[in-house]
Amino acid sequence: MPNIKSAIKRVKTSEKKRAQNAAQKSALRTAIKTFEGLVEKNDVEAAKSALLTASKKIDKAAAKGLIHKNAAARQKSRLSKKLNSVTA
Repeated sequence: MPNIKSAIKRVKTSEKKRAQNAAQKSALRTAIKTFEGLVEKNDVEAAKSALLTASKKIDKAAAKGLIHKNAAARQKSRLSKKLNSVTA
């Protein structure tokens, strides 16, 4: 445990940020899994809305630096590919 006041504050803020990042990443994974589950069930209309939600979460995560922008683009591309395979 740090003794210096600024180091104590840094530990508190980094812990708070770590918790926020973990929550956001978890919500991102949940949105993706929800979409993939709907694609498995061939529920096209619900899958479309789930894709919008998932891609919004992916974009927000990329904007905040939680995931790399190329990784975000790759994930969105793969999800839309899955949706297109079901609709076609």
